[in-house]
Amino acid sequence: MSRIGRLPVVLPQGVEVTIDGSSVHVKGPKGEMQQSFPPSMQISVNEGVLEVGRATDGRTDRSLHGMTRAMINNMVVGVSTGFERILEVNGVGYRAEVQGDNLVLYVGYSHPVVMEPPQGISFDADMKTRQIKVKGYNKQLVGQVAADIRKVRPPEPYKGKGIKYLEEKIRRKAGKAGKV
Repeated sequence: MSRIGRLPVVLPQGVEVTIDGSSVHVKGPKGEMQQSFPPSMQISVNEGVLEVGRATDGRTDRSLHGMTRAMINNMVVGVSTGFERILEVNGVGYRAEVQGDNLVLYVGYSHPVVMEPPQGISFDADMKTRQIKVKGYNKQLVGQVAADIRKVRPPEPYKGKGIKYLEEKIRRKAGKAGKV
């Protein structure tokens, strides 16, 4: 049996889960999400604990078992506590600020880059630490928005200028060997 798939999902206080056939609807203080799963996955809620089972031991059912449980767990965690991804802006004159709901990036172009958040996503920019926080209840959407922000000016290997994830390590290269 799948090691991840057989783990129960404990439902925190204030989170409601509704199962309608193969569709799961999760509602909590941060928002609500709905996802449909393959009908071969058996999803049940008993006394504040959600469990995922599978109909057969076939290859496809085994591969979907852990993924289904992980996606439901991400939905429960998202609507109860939320997700956050932190990016760092490095470079002379590079900065980020929040104007209204939008994120405005000044990263060496002749114009500022304005990024509008999708529904359920919020931005926070700290000028002292030069960090951008992307917050939301949908883990996939938070990661995608963070990747889109990083794509505006990826970090370069010579000086390290650009936008990078906080935990990311940039492989630095040596410059020209001609100067002594």
